[in-house]
Order: sequence, then C-alpha cells, then structure tokens
Amino acid sequence: QVQLVESGGGLVQPGGSLRLSCAASGITFSIYTMYWYRQAPGKERELVAGITSGGSANYADSAKGRFTISRDNAKNMVYLQMNSLKPEDTAVYYCNAPTLTRSYWGQGAQVTVSS
Repeated sequence: QVQLVESGGGLVQPGGSLRLSCAASGITFSIYTMYWYRQAPGKERELVAGITSGGSANYADSAKGRFTISRDNAKNMVYLQMNSLKPEDTAVYYCNAPTLTRSYWGQGAQVTVSS
C-alpha cells in the first residue's frame, strides 16, 4: 500500500520560513521523480517544485530563489524548504509521486502566511 504523508505545515508570518516533509512508503522511492504541488482556495492545483531520483531540481517561477526541494533516498523522504514566505503562498501543499502505474498524492499540508 502506497502512502505519502506530509507534515510541517502551519501558520507563519510574511517573511518567515517553513519546512515541509513528505514520508513515502510502499514504492521504490529512490527511482522516482518527486514533486510538490499546491492549491490555493478557488484556484487550480499548481506545480511548485520537482526533484529527480538523482537530485536535480526544478522550480516554478513563483518558487525560484525562495524554495528548495530536497530528498533523502535512504529515508524515503522529500522536503520543501520555504523561505521569504508571502501571503500568496497560502495553500494546501501536496506531495506527489507519479509512478509507472498511477500518480500518488498525499493528504496535503496547510500553509498559511498571514500577519
């Protein structure tokens, strides 16, 4: 049974930082590219960042320079370090693992950026 479990969300003031974690189980984690998406209220889900099995990262323009995606294949974990957070970063953040058979999603972690 595949599970992706996000943690680390919360309320933070503008300019603050949060680190999201995603624990994966039930898949051969090390061979898959992993992604972070987010969905703000009333908006479509959008890609934030992705990281290949070898550690190459790509970012949406909105995340470049502020967010860092990383992974630990030994622990089956993927992370999203978010710095200089803005109110427009408020969203539910989802971990995603598109495998050969289907795309798996976590339950999401709420991030709220507000003073």
